[in-house]
Amino acid sequence: MLPGSIQITGEALSGAEIKDICDSLKENSVRLLSVRGCQFSDRDFGRVCRGVAESHSLAQLNLNLGVVSSITRVKQLADALKTNRSIQTLFLHGSPLLDAGLVALNTALSTHPSLVSLDLGDCMLGDEAIQLICGMLPPDGAKSGLRELTLSANPAITTKGWARLAVAVAHSSQLRVLNLDYNPLGDQIAGMLAVAVSSSRTLEVLDLEGTGLTNQSAQIFLDMVENYPTCLRVLVLAENAISPELQQQISDLLSEGEEDDDKEGEARGSGSRAREKTTWLPNSNSSSQMVLVTSGLGDSLLAETEM
Repeated sequence: MLPGSIQITGEALSGAEIKDICDSLKENSVRLLSVRGCQFSDRDFGRVCRGVAESHSLAQLNLNLGVVSSITRVKQLADALKTNRSIQTLFLHGSPLLDAGLVALNTALSTHPSLVSLDLGDCMLGDEAIQLICGMLPPDGAKSGLRELTLSANPAITTKGWARLAVAVAHSSQLRVLNLDYNPLGDQIAGMLAVAVSSSRTLEVLDLEGTGLTNQSAQIFLDMVENYPTCLRVLVLAENAISPELQQQISDLLSEGEEDDDKEGEARGSGSRAREKTTWLPNSNSSSQMVLVTSGLGDSLLAETEM
């Protein structure tokens, strides 16, 4: 039997339901587990974590919206991740981790052999957490690192923290998708990020929706994509004080670059494969998002996950 999925949202889960989840995890019959916004006891959370630790099939784990609600649960999750070897994608969006929570998770996250996508949006993180996250973006390819990182809505991070992240992004040998939407970044930090994007050899998607940018930032990005080679393919600038004309100019230039890459791929002949791309696009008209996760082995997991 092929591994399937368990997706539950906003429910109060009974002990019997938790047992069924744990049994499925231990039987390696689950590839995607989502208990987004669900309520269950600390004891049952520990049981789920033990099931996660024992699972060899689980590739995507969604604990969004307050499921990881205490430092005790953070430590239980960390212990599970230290044993698990299969998880590629971890969603913790809307969990009150604080910096202390990320400190507790850091070793498990940074040494996990398969983790490529991490969502820490709205987790009340600060500069200490950013310093640890930068360690998950290795610069030389000597070890695996994150390919997708979400840090949406973490307003406690300061300019110093974002500057540190920009340097890490510039030198990351893996990162393809970076979501920083709904952080109060402003033009100064956006300028740092533009430099990081121009230096990166891998970053393809950057989401800066609702980050307090103006035409000043947009002009810097426009100059960058117009005059310098970049891997960037998608730049999200919605809900900023940026003129539609500038946004369209940037979009057109990025589209031209993608078309040029496609033509180059075709010119190499059918015997060579074009570079794989991982694209994440926010949809403001829907409560769900499509997230494509590409593992280091080349297989893909396509799952619809509500934020």
